[in-house]
Parts: sequence; C-alpha cells; structure tokens
Amino acid sequence: MASRTTLFRHTVRKLKTIIGKNIVEKEVVMQINDEYYISDKIDKINFGQVREMLKDAFWSKDISAEEIKRGASNSALVVAAYHKNNDIVGYLRVISDKTRFAYLLDVYVHKKHRKKGIARSMVSFALNHRELKDVYQWLLVTRDAHDVYKTVGFQPLQHTDKWMSIIKPRPDR
Repeated sequence: MASRTTLFRHTVRKLKTIIGKNIVEKEVVMQINDEYYISDKIDKINFGQVREMLKDAFWSKDISAEEIKRGASNSALVVAAYHKNNDIVGYLRVISDKTRFAYLLDVYVHKKHRKKGIARSMVSFALNHRELKDVYQWLLVTRDAHDVYKTVGFQPLQHTDKWMSIIKPRPDR
C-alpha cells in the first residue's frame, strides 16, 4: 500500500500537470460600454442562444446547437458578447495552433445590436487575447464586412495565387 507521502506527491504532480495544461483557466472579460461586455468563458455560453443567431447567417443556415457546440469545443478561443442582462448578442471563434496561425470565423452580432461596435470589439479582443499573443498570421473570409475588419488591421489577401483551398458541400446533419 502506498504511503500518504507518496499519494500526496502523486496528487501534487497530477495537479501541476493539470494546471500546466491550462485546464484551470481564468475568464477574461472586457467591458465594451455600459450596455455590453465580452467574455472568453466557453462554459458560460448558451449555445441555444447562439444557434438562434447563427441559424440565419448565410454560412450556417439551419445549423444545430450541437454542431455549434462541437465546433466551439474544438476551437482555440470562443468569444461571446453579452448585453448587461446577460443575453448573448455576439459570437465568434478562432481556430489556431496558438503559435503562428489563426483563422477567425463565425463572427456574428444579433441584428438588434449591430452598429454599436460589438463585432469590432470582439475581433480586437480575439486578436489581443493572451492565448493568441504569439500568432502572427491571421485569416478570415467575409462576404460583406470588409470595413469592420479593416478597422482592426485586416487587409485583402496578398499573393492570392499562392493560396489554395478545398471546399466541400456542407454535410447534412
């Protein structure tokens, strides 16, 4: 039978491993103004509310809450903007290796809350997040929000002849 000292050392080593892998994380919150704030705490997100917003977006028509949640859990960063009443009014996520490259996607602000700087604030929050501080290549695709992204430093792709893609039809889910 293991001694108490051995069990204690094993427990401390295990806790150090868990903490070292950032399983224990602190929420980062940014106040936009008196009405809105941004959070990176994924456990706080009501994916039903996110679905209600994203189901109308042209890139994710009729998306399920489960698909949104699965995508979020596999992302490097998930950001939500909240009204002071704690309803979600904006959402975005980042796919990244947290070292060199990041892809910004699912940026969406509820129709009733647009034109208030929420999308720009969420994108700035992501670009400056401590988990992504080393990333130096950011990419996104937009159909109609070029001006929003230009204000935070994005510009049209240079050397488009060097980029390639595979685009498959979205599977039925």
